[in-house]
Amino acid sequence: MNSSSRAFLLGPLLKHVSRSFYLTLRILPAAIRDPIGLAYLLARAADTIADTSLISPERRLDLLLSLRAQVNGTPDDAALAQIAGEVTGQQAQPDERALLESLSAALAILPHLSADDAAAVRDIVTTLTTGMEFDLHTFPDETSGQIAALNAFDELDRYTYLVAGCVGEFWTKMTYAHMPGVLKAAPDIMLARGVRFGKALQLVNVLRDCARDLRIGRCYLPATLLARHELTPQDLLRPNTSENARAVLFELLHVTLERFRDAIEYTLAIPASAVRLRLACLWPIMIGLDTLVLLAQNDAWLDPSRISKVRRNDVYRIMAVSMPLAASNALVRSWTDKRMRTISAAIQR
Repeated sequence: MNSSSRAFLLGPLLKHVSRSFYLTLRILPAAIRDPIGLAYLLARAADTIADTSLISPERRLDLLLSLRAQVNGTPDDAALAQIAGEVTGQQAQPDERALLESLSAALAILPHLSADDAAAVRDIVTTLTTGMEFDLHTFPDETSGQIAALNAFDELDRYTYLVAGCVGEFWTKMTYAHMPGVLKAAPDIMLARGVRFGKALQLVNVLRDCARDLRIGRCYLPATLLARHELTPQDLLRPNTSENARAVLFELLHVTLERFRDAIEYTLAIPASAVRLRLACLWPIMIGLDTLVLLAQNDAWLDPSRISKVRRNDVYRIMAVSMPLAASNALVRSWTDKRMRTISAAIQR
């Protein structure tokens, strides 16, 4: 594999397509940066395929499964060229096009990883694409005007595992493999916490993006939960529905906070001496909890023009604040407890 090509893929291209995740990736210890970065690139390419609404869902599924086959088998340049050819023309962002056109080079990195790392990358990409496959099977074409909802909370819980909880699992395996002795807790405990860490972050995404997802026919809020509050997915599209659905929001915020408690314990199980690894976990926790504060206080959370999103300047503020926090368990607990009390107070009002 050409070293300059690898450097471009895991450097500038990764930075441009990963946005805020690159900040976390950059702080990681060098030993685990490459397999996690490659897994991200391949998953991002798959996500681009799955989200290209100008291509029919059936065709997107074919292309997604083709990419998964390339990841798990011998790459087929003709198949990769077909994927790039069909999807690239529908992309407005040049970085997305560059990623799709670089799939062959990205897959060429896999054989240069250790056998265990390559297997872990294949496994995580397979699981993540299973989550994307679930989306394409479950929800209608974005242009159909129809809407579908997940049925029960168990379905939402499994979905959050497929698209994010598995990432916490993968991250934990990479840490044990490349930083032996750093994590003092038993692997089964840390793997379980890692899964719940990922689920916490995905639940934040589900709640933050709910208004926009509804408008492309996707309701991740379980129908059984909505029914308990005398609501349907269609009701959530009506003006001024945010107030009527606040009980649903608060119930899911409570579940999300419980997931975040595991995320915090996961982070505090990392010794303060492994400051890079701690910061890589602390940043998404801090951003996620600040997002939940915004959601809990947003009386129009289902209005697509009032999305509860942490601004970029606030992300940089969080990064600055995190530096003195990271080395102290007491300071981390103080900061996170304050945010969680704010959210809990809003839920109980």
